[in-house]
Amino acid sequence: MTPAGPETAIDRDQRIGLQRIRDFLKIRTSYDVLPLSFRLIILDTALLVKSSLNILIQNGIVSAPLWDSKTSTFAGLLTTSDYLNLIQYYWQNPEAVNRIDQFKLNNLREIEKAIGVTPLETRSINPNRELYEACRRMLETRARRIPLVDIDDETRRPMVVNVVTQYRILKFVAVNVSETQLLRKPLRSLNLGTYKHLETAKMETPVFDIIHQLVNNNISSVPILNSDGLQALPRPRDLRLMLAGVLTNVFETIDVITLIKGGMYDDLNLNVGEALQKRAEVGFTGMGLNDFVLIQQQDFPGIYTCSIDDRLDTIFDTIRKSRVHRFIVIDDENRLVGILTLSDILEYILLEGEQDDGKLD
Repeated sequence: MTPAGPETAIDRDQRIGLQRIRDFLKIRTSYDVLPLSFRLIILDTALLVKSSLNILIQNGIVSAPLWDSKTSTFAGLLTTSDYLNLIQYYWQNPEAVNRIDQFKLNNLREIEKAIGVTPLETRSINPNRELYEACRRMLETRARRIPLVDIDDETRRPMVVNVVTQYRILKFVAVNVSETQLLRKPLRSLNLGTYKHLETAKMETPVFDIIHQLVNNNISSVPILNSDGLQALPRPRDLRLMLAGVLTNVFETIDVITLIKGGMYDDLNLNVGEALQKRAEVGFTGMGLNDFVLIQQQDFPGIYTCSIDDRLDTIFDTIRKSRVHRFIVIDDENRLVGILTLSDILEYILLEGEQDDGKLD
């Protein structure tokens, strides 16, 4: 957005910071983001959906590239959205529960058609291409991750190298681009994030209702607001008790996956409060913005919050230090104000102030 009137010092710093980030992304490739050592799990499309779920859970991952062994080609990306679609199918066709365990990964597109869901476009990129291009492709498809597909030198066939996520890219920027400290404008002045028509729920909300919200709105989480006047969880003495309607937790797609592990669907009849109890023991710490972070053990990284007056440089500082999926924007009374996603941040650092140069080839 072009500043009105003469450019102020903070406007200039913001512009320079964004340009340094873009310059960095244009001289780096997707290969540069990958760790020196990593493990890649690729699933054959002939695998049973039930077996694929167990593999994801056992390996602590939420997505995996798919491979068609018949044609020796990359066949897309398996994500938590595919399992949510399967649950939607079960909800619409309860008599088919016995057949669900026989579904294979190559049946997932049929399930999308059956429930009327528009398939998410999965675009890959050669890892030697500039990182800026990978980011633009993710924005165009609204994807949170992008597979890296190269050509094998010997066989001349495609091979999946890895999958790069928005978080990994933003952390790579936060660690390597010192000019992120120039991004000192607050979220309030950037119009960054979503603050209207937010999907929310309460502890009493049935899990099935949450699943409908996740699928119908193509979102990965739903904030849980208090409904009985006080927060159920104990708080440190120096923090006031939460009032009615304030943020108490966040229900994520990974919580659904936890409920159906082992192919059991009975837990989907629980309400949100009962489902969240299946997570590890919780506690509060002061690691994040606003000194209000809910820390969970194992798979759940915690709830990271910020205020509308927090600056983007502090957001990047938190991304550099912690595994963050999103920031929940709250006010001084811990009431929900909005949601800042990694997609919002990525879109801002790539496109703010830039003329749209069209879609990438």
